[in-house]
Amino acid sequence: MHSPSPRLSPRFSLRPLPLLVGASLLAGACTTQRYAPERASDARLAITDETAGSRGGPSDDDHSAHMMAQDLAAPRAASSPVFQDASLPPSNSAAAERVKNSPRHAEWVKFPAAPGSADSVMAWVVYPFSKTASQKAPVVVVVHEIFGLSTWVRGVADQVAADGFIAIAPDFLSRVRPGGPSSMELNSDTARALIGGVNTSERNRIITAAANYGMTLPSASPRYAVIGYCWGGTTAWAHAVNGGVKGFSGAVPFYGAPYTKPGRPATATEAAVPATVDADSLRKVTQPVLMLNGTADARIAALMPAIDSVMKASGKTYEGINYPGAVHGFLRAQGDPNPRGRNPAEEEANIAATRDGWPRTVAFLRKQLGVK
Repeated sequence: MHSPSPRLSPRFSLRPLPLLVGASLLAGACTTQRYAPERASDARLAITDETAGSRGGPSDDDHSAHMMAQDLAAPRAASSPVFQDASLPPSNSAAAERVKNSPRHAEWVKFPAAPGSADSVMAWVVYPFSKTASQKAPVVVVVHEIFGLSTWVRGVADQVAADGFIAIAPDFLSRVRPGGPSSMELNSDTARALIGGVNTSERNRIITAAANYGMTLPSASPRYAVIGYCWGGTTAWAHAVNGGVKGFSGAVPFYGAPYTKPGRPATATEAAVPATVDADSLRKVTQPVLMLNGTADARIAALMPAIDSVMKASGKTYEGINYPGAVHGFLRAQGDPNPRGRNPAEEEANIAATRDGWPRTVAFLRKQLGVK
């Protein structure tokens, strides 16, 4: 028997304001970062983390510097999934079977990273079933975790398509992986080592390229949204702050935080000031955002009251939900055993968060993208 749906935080549904630009980011929802320009014309996008010095780009440890050991561990595996519901995305253990046996058409594709660019992006695309030959579907860009474009992310894309959207999951490591774009799945250690080479500017370019690829398909309608997980959740926030391209209609960051302001260390006469969200950057958001987190991820949970406050005060359409007892990565974990040993209470909390969070995500996407 599963626990009842958790008590949810208040919903904010307010009026959006015009787009401007942002400042600093909590990369991957797990390490506070500051931003510095790669060049004068790109000052709003380039990222450098605390160990990067004056290189003007992310360090090799981008995102993972302050993650907990269990979050850096390879995705959970089990001989068979403990919990599985075909109306929800699969857990990590159930993903391979879901992708293998899906009735939906899916394929690997490659497209330019930007118009006229010699760099290419590899992506996994899954198509929904159409009720009629003339029915068109909007696009959802699925942004992977720090572990790269894994089988689990492809399983999430399959569920996105099952719920009525053209799902595109780009490999954000396409340019930096050895040998260039490939459909070969990288192991988690290799992906983590490479992902620091993908700065915020490139993340936005890849989302835009994926969205444009999708929106120009014959079966697509010209609207898109972005959902992302952990590193991908932060990337979804960044895309919302920076505005996307015409057709962008909303973002769903799972356990990923927005741009932040660094804290201030204590002095002999003044107390330390903790890092907090960058209110100026949140005021630049123009499209609705739904943020989902678990209370066991205190790093993100600590920022959520400030995010709620700024988004509400700024007149944004925003909802932030913090699920009791759910962990960082709850959608991937669900009921799979924790590598440190079975924890039934944690598994139940993750399942409860998934059971509430995924239908909530689909309802948000359908509303924003005009799917009935």
